[in-house]
Amino acid sequence: MSKQRGLSEPTRCWTSTDPLYVVYHDEEWGRPVTDERGLLERLCLEGFQSGLSWLTILRKRENFRTAFAGFDAERVARFNARKVEQLLGNPGIVRNRLKVESAVKNARAFRRVQDEFGSFAVYQWRFVDGRPRQNRPRALKDIPAKTDESDALSKDLKRRGFTFVGSTIIYAHMQAVGMVNDHVVGCFRQREVARMAATRA
Repeated sequence: MSKQRGLSEPTRCWTSTDPLYVVYHDEEWGRPVTDERGLLERLCLEGFQSGLSWLTILRKRENFRTAFAGFDAERVARFNARKVEQLLGNPGIVRNRLKVESAVKNARAFRRVQDEFGSFAVYQWRFVDGRPRQNRPRALKDIPAKTDESDALSKDLKRRGFTFVGSTIIYAHMQAVGMVNDHVVGCFRQREVARMAATRA
């Protein structure tokens, strides 16, 4: 969290009065993520978010973590039809059958990628050559909905059996896990996230 907050309210990419959204922007969005549970969680949550607001997902996030075994890929991959029905009766998550079944299917595909590459992080970060892209947009309108990299990752994920991984969803995922830094110029997190990226060099 920026020390600026103790002096005055910092400039952010977007404004929100909801503290969950503020903390998400200030501490998470754009920060490079390489741990396996973190990557699976964000991949699944982006799928659940489709057609909904991200704030809806943030408010249910802890419930998702409990329901999906902390997003441990090995455990989620073992969820059976009975478990899916149980999840569909859980009011704490998004109860959409296609999305719930997709999360389980994606966990299984995630495990196959882990077996092939050693980790999902190694596989995923290859699409930006292992280092976050620094885009420096000047306004939110300058941020694209998808890119050539998200197109390529989306296409490859689909080939590997993942679902709810269209290019727009995947670009949002790439932003969330810091594969790209789309904090706008002037946002206090733009430089902080850029410094995080430099440590990966």
